[in-house]
Amino acid sequence: MMIKMLTRLRGIGVDSAWLLVMEFFAWREFNNRGEVGGAAGLGGTPYSSGSIEREQGISKAGNPLVRTRAVELAWLWIRFQPHSELSQWFTRRFAGGGARLRRKGIVAVARKLLIALWHLAEHGAVPKGAVIDLTESCPT
Repeated sequence: MMIKMLTRLRGIGVDSAWLLVMEFFAWREFNNRGEVGGAAGLGGTPYSSGSIEREQGISKAGNPLVRTRAVELAWLWIRFQPHSELSQWFTRRFAGGGARLRRKGIVAVARKLLIALWHLAEHGAVPKGAVIDLTESCPT
């Protein structure tokens, strides 16, 4: 059922939906979005020493398969869901910058997209502005 819901979103195929459900959503219960990002290794790693505080990037402590697929899905989401709120946010914030800025931004999109897909799988909440295909795309 979760796989079928995910595949109805344009840009998410059966293989990606299967991986997300079987490796991530089906066997673990998440309480908040921070747990979702952290379990995928897409959470931040702050560094604090005295008066110095900086962000060191993502933790990479989670599931590497899910993290890699989430980044791939983020690029596909930007391409196939250009009118979604998440794609619009990426375009406003990162599209005008260079390649390095876009790569950093796509990791943020991957984290936000994974959280949105978790909300869809758990609560049936479709991401804002996302296009849903009404045709049957997942074999039963």
